[in-house]
Amino acid sequence: MQQRLGVNVDHVATLRQARRATYPDPVTAAAIAEMAGAHQITIHLREDRRHIQERDLRLLRETCQTALNLEMAATQEMVKVAYEVKPDLVTLVPERREELTTEGGLDVANQRDALAQLIRHLRDGEIEVSVFIDPDLDQIRAAHKVDADRVELHTGRYCEARNAGERQRELERLVDAAKAATKLGMGCAAGHGLNYDNVQPVVAISEIDELNIGHAIVARAVLVGLDRAVRDMLALMRRA
Repeated sequence: MQQRLGVNVDHVATLRQARRATYPDPVTAAAIAEMAGAHQITIHLREDRRHIQERDLRLLRETCQTALNLEMAATQEMVKVAYEVKPDLVTLVPERREELTTEGGLDVANQRDALAQLIRHLRDGEIEVSVFIDPDLDQIRAAHKVDADRVELHTGRYCEARNAGERQRELERLVDAAKAATKLGMGCAAGHGLNYDNVQPVVAISEIDELNIGHAIVARAVLVGLDRAVRDMLALMRRA
């Protein structure tokens, strides 16, 4: 099965916001990514609005030709935003204002009641819900209990492994978590830190049906262009 590729265009907005300019435009970047073959556009509307803005979200909802995945904190403010815009998918992520990027998975197991209520509200609005979690079996089971439609496995520890042995152990954790999620009837995605050098072993996990990749693709696009950067990633995924 060919995994779907979700291209995260947050860092296009990061470059724009560095000068408070009107360019480069993440909405234009999303259109280029789709034309290059991306199956989904992913954005993270952070509470501090450090990169993606409400304007970007509104325009992407109007122009996105594939699927729009909105990453967001598990707060009532963000639920209201989701209700207004109606993305195809919401991915609930942990969020701290001082972090450079998302540092780990959402602790679903210790927030079950609050998350179950929030997910229920989103699903009442006919919005599919995923939770971004570490590849931990307790978190997988908790995600199922709060009625998440999908999980996205945090691949950071795999990507940051210091040697082959550690990398293999982290890959096995991803395999076990993906199998468990699928067995419980949830869809399974993966993302965070994936790049052109480390993506193929994750693609080979048949239970994972989607990858969300942002920084590596945008960084490569600075040198070779976004169209080629997306096509190069898709080619790697196909070969795996």
